[in-house]
Amino acid sequence: MKDISIVVPSYNEAESLPHLAEWIDRVMREQGYDYEVIVVDDGSSDGTWQVVEQLHQANAAYRGIKFRRNYGKSAALNTGFAAAEGEVVITMDADLQDSPDEVPELRRMIKEEGYDLVSGWKKKRYDSKLAKNIPSKFFNWTTRKLSGIRLHDFNCGLKAYRHEVVKSIEVYGEMHRYIPVIAKWAGFGRIGEKVVQHRKREYGVTKFGMNRFINGYLDLMSIMFISKFGKQPMHFFGAVGSLALVLGMVALVVVLILRMIGRIALTNSVWFYLSMFFILSGLMLFLAGFIGELVCRNSTTRNQYLIAQEL
Repeated sequence: MKDISIVVPSYNEAESLPHLAEWIDRVMREQGYDYEVIVVDDGSSDGTWQVVEQLHQANAAYRGIKFRRNYGKSAALNTGFAAAEGEVVITMDADLQDSPDEVPELRRMIKEEGYDLVSGWKKKRYDSKLAKNIPSKFFNWTTRKLSGIRLHDFNCGLKAYRHEVVKSIEVYGEMHRYIPVIAKWAGFGRIGEKVVQHRKREYGVTKFGMNRFINGYLDLMSIMFISKFGKQPMHFFGAVGSLALVLGMVALVVVLILRMIGRIALTNSVWFYLSMFFILSGLMLFLAGFIGELVCRNSTTRNQYLIAQEL
């Protein structure tokens, strides 16, 4: 097993990659690491793949994976994780905003301090305050509160992982922002943080727009729901459905009593329709829960659990 695997998702970064590779090689030589660099070309339309081929020809430590089209950063990371062979796996962006000089200390925190995952914290940023900094702070605050993980920068691309972590988690959609949350729910609770250097982008333009914050919150809700109720959906739908049924039945009883004493006309009362709404909603939620349970019971992964150790 190699000392380090560095996974680099790349999308139209032909200008940055040669400089990043030179920087990585210098740090790896100074530390004497046995390393590999896995560059995942996420459907680039420039010369990124040609650069990867040149790097591989010059240094066998460089491996390349090329997507036929752009799938997104999560897909690139998940594919890189599957290919990684290092006992410590480092992820960094290809745009030169992450510093390879941080790698030795990140590796030390994993190996010597026993962390499962160490996330970088770009305490001083050079991005636009209005477009990135302020939304990022609010996004990180919300994620901390919902997940209980005390990190300042969930979305930092510079992270270090124990080998077992990347082999035990799945990243898809746009879930790369929440890898610490996914790792925690998989049972890897030793999550640390390190202040890292943030550099200005030297080449190209950012690949992320404002829509990532909207999608980010939707993804967070998905992770929290799946983590808690993914294998037992009836616990969620049944609880909400029961509440709706109780409210509906209480409202219906009140309406019938008022009708019997002549206080209201049944079909002219808004409370009658509200009671029907709650009753029907409760029944539909119960039905959704039962269908979810049937899907889970017939799923091939219903009894797949992550095992930390065997004797």
